[in-house]
Amino acid sequence: MDAKKSCLTKRVYIRSPEWDAVANAVRRAMKLTAELNKLSFDDDAKVRELFSELIGQRVDQTFKLIPPFYTEGGLNIRVGHKVFINQCCTIYDMGGVDIGDLVMIGPNVNIITASHPVEPSKRRAYVEAKPIVIQKNVWIATAVTILGGVTVGENSVIGAGAVVTKDVPANSFVAGVPAKVIRSLDDGLDKTQIQPQA
Repeated sequence: MDAKKSCLTKRVYIRSPEWDAVANAVRRAMKLTAELNKLSFDDDAKVRELFSELIGQRVDQTFKLIPPFYTEGGLNIRVGHKVFINQCCTIYDMGGVDIGDLVMIGPNVNIITASHPVEPSKRRAYVEAKPIVIQKNVWIATAVTILGGVTVGENSVIGAGAVVTKDVPANSFVAGVPAKVIRSLDDGLDKTQIQPQA
């Protein structure tokens, strides 16, 4: 990981005032997602309204989410124009999740910014969170897991079931556990198809 990303690492110690604030954010998110998850897939306006409240920022009319949806906090999620999130997705956003324009997220995707230390003596001492950035026009297929500190480059595709632990180069197809670059997508890129519509 480069120095720029490592300085964005957030460490929250358990049994601290900051942890209490996280716990309050989790309670707030649980309440809002419970309401969101009662909605039908075609109740777009109400889904947008509740999701906007959840993330603390208004999403536009092009945003589409099919419930159910799960998050630990919500206030550190940012979404762009024409984003689609399919059902049963989980975003743990303590470290921040930035989702660019035209991103498609398949069902059962996990975007997880936080983790515990591996060392047994430290495991219950704190949570460490690193940001995730998903750039423009990315397609994340079903059952993908993306871990903290990762940037997914624009126009990329993440194959079903992949576990993404490292940055994904722009215009590439990655798959596997851990995810690896399978091939470049530069040859098939039609730049007229990836411009956001007003």
